Amino acid sequence: MTRIIADISVSLDGFVTGPGPGPDSGLGIGGEALHTWAFSDDPDDRRVLREGTARSGAVVLGRRLFDVVDGPNGWDGTTGYGAGEVGRPAFVVVTGAPPKTVRTADLDWTFVTTGLADAVAVARERAEAASAAGGRDLDVVLMGGGATIRSALEAGLVDGLSLHLAPVVLGAGTPLFTGGAPRTLVQREVLATSTATHLTYDVRR
Repeated sequence: MTRIIADISVSLDGFVTGPGPGPDSGLGIGGEALHTWAFSDDPDDRRVLREGTARSGAVVLGRRLFDVVDGPNGWDGTTGYGAGEVGRPAFVVVTGAPPKTVRTADLDWTFVTTGLADAVAVARERAEAASAAGGRDLDVVLMGGGATIRSALEAGLVDGLSLHLAPVVLGAGTPLFTGGAPRTLVQREVLATSTATHLTYDVRR
């Protein structure tokens, strides 16, 4: 069964970037500390990264995040999705208009201009096709940014939430949550490592 999983790193004060994020500094000032765990040698961190990326049949991201990862300082052979841990899933971008050019053209990009729900539906189709081809269940992973995950939660599109809580207080940046309706989560797993606390929840719809 394909599930929709929101997966993102967050600071202790609730930010998914530091102050001043942009195409040349996607994580903002100090935001690199959010992802220390993804490059850690801690075996538990490596397992979390490996298992999370291995379950990815398709990945959804917003246009701002796409512009960062496809920009000149974005992904390369060592810093792409999963930090080189597994193969390459399909990527679905929510956008008002497709970009004129794509630097990372070796990846499987689909650009959806009709909204987040349609992007998730397209990603589900791609994940289900990958599941059938591989003979195992794969999920749709919402990797961000913060506004995309927040909107998906508010729209009731998310089945599970994976937070990687970094031991850093950024003070400002892009918040993951900015109000909205109350929502009950069911805690499934808490794993503390040397660089983060990995939290897994089911989302009640």
